[in-house]
Amino acid sequence: MKQFTIPVRYRSPLISAIKQKRKAADKLKKDFTPTQLDLGSLNIFLARHFGFCYGVENAIEIAFETVENNPGKRIYLLSEMIHNPFVNEDLINRGLQFLMDTKGNMLIPFEELNAEDIVIIPAFGTTIEIENKLRSIGIQIEKYNTTCPFVEKVWNRAEQIAQKGYSIVVHGKPTHEETRATFSHSDAHAPTLVIYDMAEAIVLGEFILGIRNSQDFPIQFANRYSDGFSLEKDLVRFGVVNQTTMLASDTQAIADYLKKIVMQKFGLVESNAGEHFADTRDTLCYATNDNQTAVKHLLDTEADLAIVIGGRKSSNSSHLVELCEEKLPTYFIESEADLLSSNEIKAFNWRTHEEYTKEGYLPKNRPVRILITSGASCPDAIVESTIEKLSSFFEDAKLLSDVGAEWL
Repeated sequence: MKQFTIPVRYRSPLISAIKQKRKAADKLKKDFTPTQLDLGSLNIFLARHFGFCYGVENAIEIAFETVENNPGKRIYLLSEMIHNPFVNEDLINRGLQFLMDTKGNMLIPFEELNAEDIVIIPAFGTTIEIENKLRSIGIQIEKYNTTCPFVEKVWNRAEQIAQKGYSIVVHGKPTHEETRATFSHSDAHAPTLVIYDMAEAIVLGEFILGIRNSQDFPIQFANRYSDGFSLEKDLVRFGVVNQTTMLASDTQAIADYLKKIVMQKFGLVESNAGEHFADTRDTLCYATNDNQTAVKHLLDTEADLAIVIGGRKSSNSSHLVELCEEKLPTYFIESEADLLSSNEIKAFNWRTHEEYTKEGYLPKNRPVRILITSGASCPDAIVESTIEKLSSFFEDAKLLSDVGAEWL
């Protein structure tokens, strides 16, 4: 896989060495056991896969190269490059400006732009409407487009099944940038509908089977379907694609459920299910799969608590938290700064979107066993800094530099 040039301050010599040695010993990625860092009174267990993915590193490389190669030019980010506040702040400090917030609200009107300006498309991609608007101004978006290739893979798959006469159901967060972009690209080829979770998939199934009144469909899924979308016509043949940062297991469960609904509706068996339901299993992002699978195996380790590091707005990070919360007290933090002391931690509730402070988060028993992972937009340097700060709370803990020597 391509090696990217990103700022050294985002790297961690220790974490990089661990990842490289684990990769060399497991080229087929079949070993999902965590990496243990035994600091004596503190034991850290790192997920097998975590941190920057291909799409994020690609976006960061393009963004920083754009700044370096275009001195004096006005450079804009369509919206947040990735959902990590430290990376975005870094870019802003280099003179970049955001055109929109994460909800799509304009911060700088397109009318203020001209053909000489540079606009960087974020890793989530953007809608066809915005692409066309920027092109109409004369802005060359292709050169500065950081859309993740795995997001584009979803768009391409949606187009492929649309050409075979299928409609599209998108599993994603309706207001997320990536979902808005995927809806736009799917809608250009076929009638498209967005659903958020299994609960909505069940509701959709009830509409398909006629259990619910079709007149309620526009209310239930308001602002989430193509113009002219017909419950009766457009859900006869369809396939499911996803926002790549959703739980892969959820997307698959939703697809499997809706497939059964379609089979029930049309009296199908497995061998001819494809007449009404498209196989889109290959749209699941490899990084999302790897990171989530690694966390599931990480949770097989006996531990006292879990820490997930990532930006507050990071969808993929929140799903890692969701997985960990099923088994352990879990704290969603942005960086080591949220470790206020050995007694207090500042964390984020991904469900309510509220910060809170928890006292007594570290148990009294020794050794304390902590599971750690991070989201796809979290720099490895922050992971190392978090481990370093945790170890500072234990007077008799070994130095991280000493423990990490075997990896370096």
